[in-house]
Amino acid sequence: MEQFTGKVWVLGDDIDTDIIMPTEYLTLKTVEDMKPYAFSPLRPELAGALEDGDILVAGKNFGCGSSREQAPEVIKAMGIRCVIAKSYARIFFRNSINNGLLLIENQDIQADVHEGDEITVTVNEDIALGEKRYPITSLPENLVEILDADGLVQAMRRRNGLTS
Repeated sequence: MEQFTGKVWVLGDDIDTDIIMPTEYLTLKTVEDMKPYAFSPLRPELAGALEDGDILVAGKNFGCGSSREQAPEVIKAMGIRCVIAKSYARIFFRNSINNGLLLIENQDIQADVHEGDEITVTVNEDIALGEKRYPITSLPENLVEILDADGLVQAMRRRNGLTS
């Protein structure tokens, strides 16, 4: 099982795609160009503070709103290792998996975690906060294959023998 540890950034409920990647920045040429503006309507300082391997912990309905693919793309481009939320908008969930961004549903950790805490995720097993463990549901094998390949396009290329 893959395991990683990261610093936590806490967000609330109903974080929509307009908060994750505001509309006015969608005209920028690349996701790299968009990164400084991620989450700016909610927390303008957040994009500059995030580091590779950090973890977002949020409440319910993360990724609601429009189906813009730039939302999970910019989260991944910022180096976020995974997002843990109580629930996700369905289209955001699938867009994230298709772009190789790990999403974990958990109903309990939000009550105990604080911004700046470090948590350890053992994929398809549990989340550890200090000595406390929060079980997580395993993702289906087809989604794990996509995540392991870093996205749907790469997974299909691998499956069809077009890459190693």
